[in-house]
Amino acid sequence: MTALMWFRRDLRLHDNPALGRAAESGEVLGLFVLDPALVARSGAARLSWLAASLRSLNDSMAGRLLVLRGAPAEVVPAIAAQVGASAVHMAADHGPYGSRRDAAVADRLTADGRALVPTGSAYAIAPGRVRKADGTGYKVFTPFFRGWSEHGWRAPVDSAGMVRWRTPDSSGAASWSLPTGDAAGLPCLALPGLDLPLDAGETAARCRWQEFRATSLPSYDSTRDRPDLAGTSMLSSHLRWGEIHPRTLLADLDDSSGAQSFRRQLAFRDFYADLLARNPASATTSMDPAFDSAILYRSGSAADADFERWTRGETGYPFVDAGMRQLQHTGWMHNRVRMVVASFLVKDLLIPWWRGADWFMRCLTDGDLANNSQGWQWVAGCGTDAAPYFRIFNPVTQGRKFDPAGDYVRRYLPELSQITGSAVHEPWRLPTPPADYPGPMVDHRLAREEALSRYAALRAAT
Repeated sequence: MTALMWFRRDLRLHDNPALGRAAESGEVLGLFVLDPALVARSGAARLSWLAASLRSLNDSMAGRLLVLRGAPAEVVPAIAAQVGASAVHMAADHGPYGSRRDAAVADRLTADGRALVPTGSAYAIAPGRVRKADGTGYKVFTPFFRGWSEHGWRAPVDSAGMVRWRTPDSSGAASWSLPTGDAAGLPCLALPGLDLPLDAGETAARCRWQEFRATSLPSYDSTRDRPDLAGTSMLSSHLRWGEIHPRTLLADLDDSSGAQSFRRQLAFRDFYADLLARNPASATTSMDPAFDSAILYRSGSAADADFERWTRGETGYPFVDAGMRQLQHTGWMHNRVRMVVASFLVKDLLIPWWRGADWFMRCLTDGDLANNSQGWQWVAGCGTDAAPYFRIFNPVTQGRKFDPAGDYVRRYLPELSQITGSAVHEPWRLPTPPADYPGPMVDHRLAREEALSRYAALRAAT
């Protein structure tokens, strides 16, 4: 008997409950479907990471991974029929598109007398499991975190050694292709990693976790906001693609301050997934609908031109521009900087949060729809969690506080590399400002006053 394992956001063999369930049926054929609907919305860095991750997974399966391009509702039932699989196993997807896609696949399989079997999810605790006493979901993180901690999570499972892989046989199935070279239509890109470890795949994820535990976890609580230091885990892309599961990480955490702070960040990931699952429209619309109906944001050609300058990292504010250049060159951005660049777009430039969120999803290797959309809404002040509209990040003071010596800025803005110390955060104040770096595109003080005025008017109208 053959079972079909449909990999999606779980590109690993260890601690993979769905894979363990599939292995109970006999031989397992591993399948990944390149969905054109998702590929079309992904940039080069994102696809490059996916390609490297699939090749790593294929290597760990001794070259037996089947990668196909097409609509999952067509591809998955067809392959299940070809190999005689009575069940297709996968980890549940709770996102808006993923839920619709899986329902369509399940309908096709059911019509053929087969089953789609979800086991586990990409989260420590799946969306919908953590609830208040009255059965409703949480809207604020702190009480969610208490409920999440009390609920607990399952221990990791040993799934890697259980599997007998079936080798894809392309005779009589001309559409089958293995991910060698460009056969599966995946990019072979070598992005400049700078100081970012860009190795994708399960082995790299597990190694990175061990390295982080040994070096940076003890000081995580005090250094995670510093983009000039190696204070974060850099596991976000590994988690997004499921190269390591969050409960694998949770099983290794003690009660030290660094571990507690890191555990809290994993809980935020689950919280945002739960919010999105209960409010699927929040992927593209504000949780507070007043923000989408009022005249709050700018539009038109001038706003479009400002948006383009922001994407290129040419705002004239070095801390903002360093973040946007880091995104360009690595497909990743430090979390503190993400908040600052988002605040600048939404509150200094008055451009809608969903435009920035869409850009991030296209460019980030760790782009997670729930984390991304809810994080942007937190900055914009239109989400469910407490984030007052008058919180407007000053890009200069944020830079001086979290990049005090200017090392982060100089790393990504070579045109400012000759400016020493914290003066790099305000190059326009130098006796001779650098000729090849733009001046500030807006006066932050005046932009802040305009944003506060518009937000106050919005609140008054509601």
